[in-house]
Amino acid sequence: MFWHDLGIWIAAALTLAVFSFLYRDNLLYKAAEHIFVGVSAGYWVARLYNDVLLPDLIYPLFDPKMVKLAHPQYLLIIPGLLGLLMLARFLPGGFWLSRWPIAFVVGVSTGTYVPVAVQAFLLDQVGATLVPVVVHRAAAAGGGMDWATSLGNALLIIGTLATLSYFYFSRPHVGAFGAVTRVGILFLMFAFGAAFGYTVMARQSLLIGRVEFLIFDWIRPTLAALGAG
Repeated sequence: MFWHDLGIWIAAALTLAVFSFLYRDNLLYKAAEHIFVGVSAGYWVARLYNDVLLPDLIYPLFDPKMVKLAHPQYLLIIPGLLGLLMLARFLPGGFWLSRWPIAFVVGVSTGTYVPVAVQAFLLDQVGATLVPVVVHRAAAAGGGMDWATSLGNALLIIGTLATLSYFYFSRPHVGAFGAVTRVGILFLMFAFGAAFGYTVMARQSLLIGRVEFLIFDWIRPTLAALGAG
């Protein structure tokens, strides 16, 4: 239990060091911040080496049986060299060599991401607003008009059109069109408020988790151990 208890004390000390920023910026907070960044960087380097570099490059080239391959995959030499060229930016006068793999990665990533982004952020969003205004319940549910769903769909259509109107700058936002754009502003404020509230709740959840850790995993066991002693 020694290493477990030591880990709890280290985690509690780092948590309190981070919380010390609520008073003012200080050396304890900066030390905890640097430790967090350093440990995170080391962790992800180790994960990328074990989860990506070994199974996708080193084993297929030098030990194919480890990944259930019959022969070495010599084509992987090309991406391996491109990866090594990225490190050339740290060599004196070798910065220009790193431009080739970066350009390749940017080009492939752009070509792969654009169709996905268009589908996810344009076509799917447009399709999600093409909903019927009048919705009827199923016969098994008694039939009749589903007022809640119909009202929600109507608000969705109105909000989408009004919000898009607000970003139409080729016409002055006056008169009836100005009234529509002001409705769009209201919908934008509702959306921003909901997003901000979600962010605040997420941060509060993190705070609650840390406080619970300090109380139930550190303070109570420590007091219990002192009482038993």
